[in-house]
Amino acid sequence: MSNKIFLSCDEANHTCDKTQYNDATILEKIKLTFHLAFCAACRKYTKNNAKLTKVFTTKPVKLDTTEKSKMQSAFEQELAKQSNE
Repeated sequence: MSNKIFLSCDEANHTCDKTQYNDATILEKIKLTFHLAFCAACRKYTKNNAKLTKVFTTKPVKLDTTEKSKMQSAFEQELAKQSNE
């Protein structure tokens, strides 16, 4: 991330994700706050991200072995597609 004060929406969303996991620096949080003051779309993304995080932390997802294997396979297929591009 560059040292500019204005974040693009992609950078703001990435910083939002980092903030959810307590990985964002103070400067990144300040830049995000400034961006959110002017960008309704990113405010909505941040709000939805917070809701999603709350759902997964209050009700852990439990998958049986078959479902987990299917998800792992689908993930690996998508990952392979991305690395081939």
